Amino acid sequence: MGSFLDKAYGAKTADEVRRLYDDWSASYEDEIGAAGYATPVRVAEALAEAGAWFTEPVLDFGCGTGLGGKALYDIGFDVIDGVDISAEMLARAEAKGLYRTLTLIRPDDPPPEGYGTIAAIGVIGPGAGPIDLIDRLLAALAPGGLLAFSLNDHALSHLCSSAPDRPWPSSPASRPRPPAPCTSATPIRRSSRTIPPGPRAAGSC
Repeated sequence: MGSFLDKAYGAKTADEVRRLYDDWSASYEDEIGAAGYATPVRVAEALAEAGAWFTEPVLDFGCGTGLGGKALYDIGFDVIDGVDISAEMLARAEAKGLYRTLTLIRPDDPPPEGYGTIAAIGVIGPGAGPIDLIDRLLAALAPGGLLAFSLNDHALSHLCSSAPDRPWPSSPASRPRPPAPCTSATPIRRSSRTIPPGPRAAGSC
């Protein structure tokens, strides 16, 4: 597979990840498109099937060049906000003209709060966001909101081998199936009641 994708899996620090995606921005869509990347459409379809409100703002967390935003727009979402750690990726997303707002964030910034729908497409895994990002995104959701995230085979293999006892988080109101091979895009709905601190298991690798 392409050299940037190989390098992405080897990136260790947040600064390495940011620099890699800045450098990758110009060829990113061509490279992953050649690899048959279909995750944005799968995640958007999963949110639609789960009953997400198209008229309410959706947060495209780790929006990259805007492939996720395009999939969300094409499925029917009217208002899309994006955040990413790469300024060069955000510039590519802005050129698509699909986002209401695009914001450059730092890796340690807390996710924006109050969204009823959050999509984290291709964001969690080696060379990207850590597994505990799921907890932080769930905590940022509005009560009753939906979070959809993807995990590819490489991410699942890494998580299963490096942290076999790490529980998968979920809201108390929903216990989705453990992630399946290839791409998992099962939305998790946050309960309207207060979520207690600590891990919320939904199965394991």
